[in-house]
Amino acid sequence: MVRASHIGPPAMARYFAATMTWDGRQDLQPGERALVTITVADDEAPAYLDAGQSFRLWGAGSGRGIVTRQVFTDGTPS
Repeated sequence: MVRASHIGPPAMARYFAATMTWDGRQDLQPGERALVTITVADDEAPAYLDAGQSFRLWGAGSGRGIVTRQVFTDGTPS
């Protein structure tokens, strides 16, 4: 799950179901930094996740990060 705050008013946060992948061959460890790809399939995600926006991860572990870019697709693998 990814937790992000709404961009602009109203001030609110939301959790999104997400898939996270990275190029590393091992699990991420607490305190470790990594460039990851987070996939969110939700029509409201652009109102919460944009370049420069911070987010938090929740699930088997936890973490935080900054969105560096968005990639939109039509739902088919690229």
